[in-house]
Amino acid sequence: MVVSSALSSVTVKTKRERAGQRCPALFVLVKVYRVPEDEEEFPLANKLLVGGQAVIEGVMMRAPGKVATAVREPSGKITVDVRDSVSIAERYPILKKPFLRGVVVLGESLVLGMRSLAYSAQMAGEEDDALSNREMAGTMIVAFFMAVVLFVVIPTGAARLLSEVTTAPVALNLFEGGLRLLIFLGYLWFISRMKDIYRVFQYHGAEHKTIHAYEADGPLTVENVQRFSRLHPRCGTSFLLIVMVVSILVFAFLGWPDIVTRVVSRVLLLPVVAGISYEIIRLAGRSQNRFLHAVTLPGLWLQKLTTNPPADEMVEVAIASLAAVLPAEERARMGLLTDEAEGDAPSLADGESTSGRDEAADTEPAPKEGDRAADSSQARVAIS
Repeated sequence: MVVSSALSSVTVKTKRERAGQRCPALFVLVKVYRVPEDEEEFPLANKLLVGGQAVIEGVMMRAPGKVATAVREPSGKITVDVRDSVSIAERYPILKKPFLRGVVVLGESLVLGMRSLAYSAQMAGEEDDALSNREMAGTMIVAFFMAVVLFVVIPTGAARLLSEVTTAPVALNLFEGGLRLLIFLGYLWFISRMKDIYRVFQYHGAEHKTIHAYEADGPLTVENVQRFSRLHPRCGTSFLLIVMVVSILVFAFLGWPDIVTRVVSRVLLLPVVAGISYEIIRLAGRSQNRFLHAVTLPGLWLQKLTTNPPADEMVEVAIASLAAVLPAEERARMGLLTDEAEGDAPSLADGESTSGRDEAADTEPAPKEGDRAADSSQARVAIS
């Protein structure tokens, strides 16, 4: 099932686990990132299109040409890893064609997300050594296998129970798709109740709020960022939900062969479903059509599970990550400071508030007006 391509699964053997304490597997949604192909697609033509992902005690941000992962270390310092990032589609323009570009975006998001996740585990003190490329590849293979079992084998196997009632292939495939969707929703609900995942989803909310503030051209301060919604239309959660619906429609007309053929066909059609889903999201983002807009609403509602209201210190980390992928002149214009002599990453401007937040921002995508009394706060960031 397509969800395996947008759902990274990493089991981190942490110090707590070695001490005998419970540390569950960590599942992180990967945000779909893409560069707009024209101004109509992304109306904020003077802004970079930024995507990101929550990681362990931090946030990864990606803009055209750069990717940064900011992590708050146990000492309280925010460390940012900045790397150049060029899409393979820049070297092979054919990969920018419809239905191919979605597969490329999804694959690159998975790879970058896994690297950022491994880096964050090390910097947050949950891994003594960095994962090698072989270990990272092995982790992705295991994650993919687990996703296939959970979202393909189990629902298609369980759908056989309906064969006693009807043998119509379309009905059986629709029943399988419905089970897959229920498993997906139940899975998200279950992991959202886990303590460790709750913090990751708080960083997910911080990532969304920070991107909202940047796209609104407001100051990147904790006080201003906290006013924005934690829900974002370009979130990978919305993409996953559309993938689920598209897969139901595509698989409904594949007949009802033996279980091995069904599992293999669904895995092989993974890129097709991903490509179609990506084009739907792209079209919905460009169109003012109410129907297409309504298509994205369930994904926004689902983000109520995959994002949580972030603490102020989490927003500081998200701001540091975003600032690291912005050009120097953009950082200065957004009210961020840069210590060129020490090589530090941008820090928050003096005079910003770290007190309180507007709870209504969790449901409204636009910031509310009004000033608040503020205490001074400054987050210093070191680039590694």
